[in-house]
Amino acid sequence: MTSNKELLEKAKEISQRAYCPYSNFQVGACALFESGNFYVGCNIENSSYGLSLCAERNAISTAIANGEISKLVKVAIYSPKSSKCFPCGACRQWIQEFAKGYNTEIILEDENGECCSCYIDEILPYSFNLI
Repeated sequence: MTSNKELLEKAKEISQRAYCPYSNFQVGACALFESGNFYVGCNIENSSYGLSLCAERNAISTAIANGEISKLVKVAIYSPKSSKCFPCGACRQWIQEFAKGYNTEIILEDENGECCSCYIDEILPYSFNLI
């Protein structure tokens, strides 16, 4: 199993590929699934800001496009501009959707450069759920 530190390192690496000419706020994410597969994504901005794509949703979309069907067990999120770079509301809902009932761990880097974590049920206690 990939460690939290390794996942955060992958998120750091991919954050350098972010396309963020408007905010200059780079974000990288690494999503680990129950299968053991992981997928990375970075934020991609658009001049029509609502069309921008967050790193977390990019990583999850890449997983789905590659045929991933297992539960999302961990997501590491990193930005060189912010410690504890929590996912936005839309990304929280996406994480919950692909957790498939599992309480996905969110891995962040604290102000001291150390790994810390919380769980999706803590930061999105009342998610929208039809299933």
